[in-house]
Amino acid sequence: MDQAELTTEQVLKRDIPWETYMVTKLISGTDLQLLRRYDNRSESYRAQLLDDDGPAYVRVFVSILRDIFKEETVEYVLALIDEMLTANPKRARLFHDKLLWKGNWYVQEKSCKILALIVSARPKTQDGFIANGEASNSKRKITTINDVLKGLVEWLCAQLKKPSHPSRGVPTAVSCLATLLKEPVVRSSFVQVDGLKLLIPLISPASTQQSIQLLYETCLCVWLLSYYEPAIEYLATSRTLPRLVEVVKSSTKEKVVRVIVLTFRNLLSKGTFGAQMVDLGLPHIVQSLKAQAWSDEDLLEALNQLEEGLRDNIKKLSSFDKYKQEVLLGHLDWSPMHKDPIFWRENINNFEENDFQILRVLITILDTSNDPRALAVGCFDLSQFIQYHPAGRIIVTDLKAKERVMKLMNHENAEVTKNALLCIQRLFLGAKYASFLQA
Repeated sequence: MDQAELTTEQVLKRDIPWETYMVTKLISGTDLQLLRRYDNRSESYRAQLLDDDGPAYVRVFVSILRDIFKEETVEYVLALIDEMLTANPKRARLFHDKLLWKGNWYVQEKSCKILALIVSARPKTQDGFIANGEASNSKRKITTINDVLKGLVEWLCAQLKKPSHPSRGVPTAVSCLATLLKEPVVRSSFVQVDGLKLLIPLISPASTQQSIQLLYETCLCVWLLSYYEPAIEYLATSRTLPRLVEVVKSSTKEKVVRVIVLTFRNLLSKGTFGAQMVDLGLPHIVQSLKAQAWSDEDLLEALNQLEEGLRDNIKKLSSFDKYKQEVLLGHLDWSPMHKDPIFWRENINNFEENDFQILRVLITILDTSNDPRALAVGCFDLSQFIQYHPAGRIIVTDLKAKERVMKLMNHENAEVTKNALLCIQRLFLGAKYASFLQA
């Protein structure tokens, strides 16, 4: 049978030759007694054994994983551990001082899940070391929990990039990350290895049960990362927010909606997120979500808080703030302020902030964007700056915008061509003589 398709139930039906392992001294007589008492017993009986003598069983299981290399046996012990942790995740505390790694996909998958549970449930210590059973005078290098976590994060990111198993590699990695990203060192390592670039594309509307679970755990990862400043910086400059908005608009799964709304609530006060949420129409979406019959009180409370926060954000956001966000994000559109004379008269001096930062970004958009609408709006805004700023023509010329705009006069899109022509006319002739070209 293909190792990747094994189930825990199939593995647990195996008859393992424990006596042979004792004869070859791979396990002790005490180990054999413990294993025979545990093998093929009911869940309640095994639970009692673990309650009475849990550390002894953990010692046996981990010593087998360390000393025995026969795959059938390794898989069997991993299945036992998986079963005991599934029945009671708190038992992971028994493993806090051990590491589980082996080779094939079945072993990788179970080891990954177990390691994640072990790490999340381990007793926290000030020195960050994992007790590894070595004598105090041992010359072997001591493994810290941070070393373990960094290695695990690298393996998880490798699974996201190039899964070992075509259908289970990515879900397994995301599920483990959802458990591990509570750890500060995991958040740090994950951001450092650009894990977010691999995670964000997984945020998309889902229909099947498997894809809904993957979506939920992906969003759970993003929520956990929304507490970490370096991750927030990446989220602000990626397509994360539009993807989350797209999902929350169409999702009927309460747990998915809840974790996304909680993420929005976390990000609302950070940087430009509030303005982005307003631009993406989130206030209206929140109203629609509030009208639905959710049973989760935390979700209802979060929706109310998000609605209030968005309302406050709209009040605080001046028209120039909105314009800045549009330019800085490169999402230029024909919103009313672009053609509003009052906006340009009242805000023209604001363009001088930070050495004409907004104007410089606007000119860069003309050079780099492939979006015809953004190019057309950019040309028009540049012509508006020339018209309303006393030194507009000189400043735009000094910033070498003329060459970029002239290239756009031959653009295949008529709207781009028209607004590029208007900009060049105002640049060469001045607003007074070029006003007849204004749309």
